[in-house]
Amino acid sequence: MVEVAGRLTDWIGLGVLTRVVHPDLVDEVLVTTGRVEKRRRLLPARVVVYFVLAMTLFFDDAYEEVLRKLVDGLRFLRSWDADWQVPTSPALCKARARLGEEPVRELYRRVAVPLAGAGTAGAWLAGRRVMAVDGVQMDIPDTPDNEEVFGRGKTHQSLEDPYPKVKVVGLAECATHAIVDAEIGAVTTDEREITRPLLAAFEPGMLVLADRGFFSHEFWREAADTGADLLWRVQSGLKLHVVQDLPDGSYLSRLMTDVERQRIRRHRARGLDTVPEGVQVRVVEYEIANRDSDAPGPIRLITTLLDPDEATAAELAATYHRRWEFETSLAEIETRQRGSYRLLRSQSPAMVRQEIWGLLTTHYAVRELMHHAADLGENDPLRLSFVRALRVVRRHVTGQAGFSP
Repeated sequence: MVEVAGRLTDWIGLGVLTRVVHPDLVDEVLVTTGRVEKRRRLLPARVVVYFVLAMTLFFDDAYEEVLRKLVDGLRFLRSWDADWQVPTSPALCKARARLGEEPVRELYRRVAVPLAGAGTAGAWLAGRRVMAVDGVQMDIPDTPDNEEVFGRGKTHQSLEDPYPKVKVVGLAECATHAIVDAEIGAVTTDEREITRPLLAAFEPGMLVLADRGFFSHEFWREAADTGADLLWRVQSGLKLHVVQDLPDGSYLSRLMTDVERQRIRRHRARGLDTVPEGVQVRVVEYEIANRDSDAPGPIRLITTLLDPDEATAAELAATYHRRWEFETSLAEIETRQRGSYRLLRSQSPAMVRQEIWGLLTTHYAVRELMHHAADLGENDPLRLSFVRALRVVRRHVTGQAGFSP
């Protein structure tokens, strides 16, 4: 056996995910967020970061058991300091509170970037990277602080939910399931308000998909001003007059508010020339056979891609349904990684947010590992099993022995 110098806690990592969440990056984030210790602790800040990430991989285990999974493999290297004992659950709770949410959020921001390359299947349309925004709600412990900050939702029977809920809205790459940015808010807050800070992550070269719940005239204009192209579903009752028919069956229209329409009517009544108002969009309408929905009428999409030579109506309709890949990403977090019907662990709003940033970071790291494996084998990353990849990751965390992955 090999004798290894240094403290046991210097060797703690996250198994194969350490290639994404590298100790040097964690240390850099701790410096940036001002969480570097001024004295030597039983639980250094870097270890607490890895502990927060590990507890999002092992939802069934108590705090002390999660930390044992991080350190037990290190016995093989004789890295174990005889004076170091696994801290108690209260000590780990205090360590989480001392760390706060900022380092884990900053770590996620630095790690999460789009993964798809030029040859990734389904990643592109008309030279744009296909992205989507969507949200998910998670049950959190029933504490007064959690309820005050995040609120409770309503059940389908309009009854109050038994637990407070937190709402998470993310921006994801459809072809890889990589969630590259997210915002956290109260369940009672409008989804558009939570999404608004995510507009900073929209950029030219993206095609961002969204469901009809995100649409409003104001929010569409804000999103379009980022330079990203948009493909959003809208309500079938939205007034969209045909300005110009296009050869692929779509048509050009203008998005106008009620105020803009009234102004045009007043000008016409006075015999004045009217200047086109509103925002020009292209409209795609289509039906799906045997669609199980209570919403009558066709599915209606609007987009900033005005030229049918760039993307036909059929291509846009097919691309919009890639938005469901993001639904799958959220399901991976909600039911595969966390487990169905499980509450988050955290008793306070700050720790709820810290836990969610940890969830997003480990989900991204697993997805990055899957993309890397698929790229080496020249496979579609969506053909790989998330559940199997998660099992591999968990085995490597428990079996790590301080070696570089």
